[in-house]
Amino acid sequence: MMLGCAFALTLCATAAHAQERPGSLAIIGDTADVQTKTQGGIALVGGGGDVDEVYKWMIARSGGGDAVILRATNDDVYNAHIWALGKLNSIETLNINSRELANDDRVARVIRNAEFVFIAGGDQSNYMRYWRDTKVSEALQYLMHVKKVPIGGTSAGCASLSGYFYSGEKGSAVSTTALANPYNENVTIYNNFLQPPFLQNVLTDQHYLKRNREGRHVAFLARAYTDWGTPVFGIAPDERTGVCIDDKGMATVIGESKAYFIIPQSKPTQCKAGEPLEWNHHHKAMKVYEIQGSITGNGSFDVKNFAKGKGKGGAWYWWWVENGNWEKEKVN
Repeated sequence: MMLGCAFALTLCATAAHAQERPGSLAIIGDTADVQTKTQGGIALVGGGGDVDEVYKWMIARSGGGDAVILRATNDDVYNAHIWALGKLNSIETLNINSRELANDDRVARVIRNAEFVFIAGGDQSNYMRYWRDTKVSEALQYLMHVKKVPIGGTSAGCASLSGYFYSGEKGSAVSTTALANPYNENVTIYNNFLQPPFLQNVLTDQHYLKRNREGRHVAFLARAYTDWGTPVFGIAPDERTGVCIDDKGMATVIGESKAYFIIPQSKPTQCKAGEPLEWNHHHKAMKVYEIQGSITGNGSFDVKNFAKGKGKGGAWYWWWVENGNWEKEKVN
């Protein structure tokens, strides 16, 4: 064990290690920083289990550099799993569960040195509460926009990776109540957390088909459109499915189920507190592209030019809401 730690094959959370790298739960690999040639990208995973091909996509774009897992709970389960999928210099999990840690220069340095970042599932309101407007969020913005490394997230991590953000801080919204009142106390929407490339005007949702979240997502988009006065697009992967967006803004869908790309065609007809959502526009309120994923990646959608709706390998639908009821119809 002493020999392994001396060569940094596996570092455990000893007192000395905790002092040097606060928030670190465990590291596998070489602790010496490396610099590799990276390609930017965003991976949005819908939760419900690992999608190994998404991790491999990120590893390839990392150039085999240093990977960092971010979370706000005490669990390093990703380290060994991702380490086994491809060549990395190291992988480390950081448990950043306070604003003090999120503003620690040593924590920010570990993140800035990364060539691969993945935000775990959990409670996205904690990520906003602990990380927003801190050195952690600054480091993530640096990685996405300057260093240009692949960054991904699953479930709560996926929720965090869009310009508009559903926090869930007062409880998890469900479709029926969100559609019945888009200003329900559980519908908490922000636009001042993270701003990933191509996703500044997007709001994500996850566990999509598994938890029947289409209706609540539409309510989120209606709220954002109403409150900020600009169309907000949607991206939503189902469980065990990822939307991988490359550095040119082209998305493909990897995994077992489907992902959705939502383009509003009009303002909501009625989006008021205490009233059911009305977003009809002659049954053409939103144009929605559905792509069935595959293990190697299927279909494409141009996220850079979202409003133009350029997709391949999927199917178009019309979505609308009438008196608080979400409806859809396939485009002929």
